[in-house]
Amino acid sequence: MSVVHVKNLKKNYQKHEVIKGIDFELMDKKCIALLGANGAGKTTTLQMLSGLMKPTNGEILFSGSREGDDFRHLIGYLPQHPVFYDWMTGREFLEYAGKLSGLSKKDSKKRTQELLELVGIEEAKNRRIGKYSGGMKQRLGIAQAIIHRPKLVILDEPVSALDPFGRREVLELMGRLKKETAILFSTHILNDAEEVCDEILFLHNGRLVESGTMEQLRDKHQQAKIDLEFKEDAARYADLFTALVKVQSHAIKRNKISFFVEDIELAKIGFLKVIAERNLPLVKFEISRTSLEEVFMKVVEK
Repeated sequence: MSVVHVKNLKKNYQKHEVIKGIDFELMDKKCIALLGANGAGKTTTLQMLSGLMKPTNGEILFSGSREGDDFRHLIGYLPQHPVFYDWMTGREFLEYAGKLSGLSKKDSKKRTQELLELVGIEEAKNRRIGKYSGGMKQRLGIAQAIIHRPKLVILDEPVSALDPFGRREVLELMGRLKKETAILFSTHILNDAEEVCDEILFLHNGRLVESGTMEQLRDKHQQAKIDLEFKEDAARYADLFTALVKVQSHAIKRNKISFFVEDIELAKIGFLKVIAERNLPLVKFEISRTSLEEVFMKVVEK
């Protein structure tokens, strides 16, 4: 079921067009990544969706609402750099956030306890937030974003500033949350998007240049790849393989070559034959598929 439909969304700063007419639809109980480099327009897009910034043009239509309706109560939002009251405890902060969201005192207390357990900081509920780790603060921030049971949770770069342990905690939490609500999060870290999301929106220079599920993107853009690593500079060996089989393209980086091929089985046989016959100083032979990062680079370079 559709949660929100975005049509021809634009944002101008004076004469500079930052978001250039993007269209997409977000579905319930799905985790969607808004993927793009720094400066692509991710935060601007999320701020318009969350009601913090007015679009220059376009529509943001939530299921069951009409154009012009106030939809902010349907959204939970966590900014890229959340600020907390360090003198409050985690429990006090969530109860306060619940009251601000319109919950009664009783419901706010009950919901706070549920969320402290859900996000995994129940044991630290009476500790001052100033003593929390970065990962704990992010989980607390996500808890405040969902305290009023929104239809859509918007997270701006939720793991970019965390260490590996904090990143793992938050990604696992997002995986649990998407069973209950729609999640839209921005990131420039492609591995995070690949790990937790169901769909990806590629944003580049204010334009939505590609979108789809992971499977759809792989089917459309991914290629079979053979990676060779040599003991010495790899450039001298490239022609031995490109002349042998139909190689679509290749990339050389010091002592490594990546070949993108149409027929992986034919290429594998041909490559191994050349390596054996010429006794090449090979360190590694690996067959793989193009990564999400390579798909992204291919899309934005069109």
